[in-house]
Amino acid sequence: MSHEGKINLFNLKDPKIKTLHVTWFAFFLTFVVWFSHAPLMVFIKEAFDLSTQQVKALLILNVALTIPARIAIGILVDKFGPRIVYSSLLIVSSFICFAFAMATTYEALALFRFLLGFVGAGFVIGIRLVGEWFPAKQVGLAEGIYGGWGNFGSAAGAMTLPTLAFMFGGDDGWRYALASTGVIAGLYGIFFYTVARNTPKGSTYFKPKKAGGLEVTSKGDFYFYLLMNIPMYLALAVLAWKLSPTGVALLSEQAMYLLWFGLVVLFIIQTNAIYQVNKDSLKNGVPDLEKYKFKQVAILDVAYFVTFGSELAVVSMLPLFFLETFDSLNPVKAGLLASGFAFMNLVARPTGGYFSDKFGRRKSLMFLIGGLAIGYFILGNIDNTWWIPVAVIATMCCSFFVQAGEGAVFAIVPLVKRRMTGQIAGMAGAYGNVGAVTYLTVLSFVDYSTFFYVIAASALIIFFACWFIDEPKGQIAEVMPDGSVHLIDVE
Repeated sequence: MSHEGKINLFNLKDPKIKTLHVTWFAFFLTFVVWFSHAPLMVFIKEAFDLSTQQVKALLILNVALTIPARIAIGILVDKFGPRIVYSSLLIVSSFICFAFAMATTYEALALFRFLLGFVGAGFVIGIRLVGEWFPAKQVGLAEGIYGGWGNFGSAAGAMTLPTLAFMFGGDDGWRYALASTGVIAGLYGIFFYTVARNTPKGSTYFKPKKAGGLEVTSKGDFYFYLLMNIPMYLALAVLAWKLSPTGVALLSEQAMYLLWFGLVVLFIIQTNAIYQVNKDSLKNGVPDLEKYKFKQVAILDVAYFVTFGSELAVVSMLPLFFLETFDSLNPVKAGLLASGFAFMNLVARPTGGYFSDKFGRRKSLMFLIGGLAIGYFILGNIDNTWWIPVAVIATMCCSFFVQAGEGAVFAIVPLVKRRMTGQIAGMAGAYGNVGAVTYLTVLSFVDYSTFFYVIAASALIIFFACWFIDEPKGQIAEVMPDGSVHLIDVE
């Protein structure tokens, strides 16, 4: 590894590189397990004689739990460390995966698909772990490699699982294919615990003073933090509405109202937990050395809302968009052309992290979100008069800015406050899912062009918001258990 931000991925003797490879593959497996149902849905639909509405319900349930799970996992990883939390997540998810594969009723399918949304929180854990191992000059690129290669798990699953189902053969081939992902995840969880370490040898793993919520350093930031929690609850309320008779009719109207009431109660409980974490500092103040601005977290949240949120939404609708826009395409060709959007992750996300390391955090984030806004505006103009290769190139260019923007967001996350990196990553990650719910809800009311224009307009607003993010400079202070102060370089 050089001092110029470059990373030699083949230098396995370097503990940093070994840790990076071990960690991105853990994330890769979580995405294989999380989206394993999608390429096998045709088999599942036939086996259970599912209606289109029931299939849609499974797709909604798959992302529902991920929003609160990313917040919870962020708290756990900061408190207990990435090694034990990632291992536990993989092992627990393997059992849920087995249960989904062996389900004999639609109700069981729905329950276990909902619970598998938990594995989608794995992303948060590696952000903290990679941030512990790499210096500031390389952390953007390292986080980009982790995120981009890990995200590729959904595409890898789509390419291999149908073939695996055919290889197992019979009516239950899809069950064995699903279960095999659970076996691999469980075994890798044990392997991860054996080889991974929370920090380099001799380094300190900084933990929050109290668990239950982010520590903030002013009364204004306390209320700002509470305000930023509301969209996550609104997104969950929208998901409950989508599962009600108004949407896919999995829940009764009474059940929807009960869930809404539960979300209000949960918000009150979380608000109290956040107050308990911060009451002493709100009363007595915080030393200047320990202060940070919560606006940094808020801007990263909304930036991930428009980057990862739009990616999840667009990947869900792009095959149908191509199919309905161009008469000459069949479903197979439309799916192949649309898959290019996800494939860009392999290079785009690391590139976004590298830009952030090389050219500056704020400048890179604004450039990439600005490019994203232009990209979606162009997609909004695609119609059946376009030459298909040009439409595909426009889509790929747009996806580059989307995923590079994701890389730029998480190049900053580890540099805000080291001991709370898991929670900050969890909140930003949850906002990505909130973005997906928001954009897909918009799509249910408007045509494709308007959908792309809405993303472009929201990206433009967030582009200007990014101007107010502070470029990480100098050092951040972390207080040791004995009261001494440890300084960490952030540039």
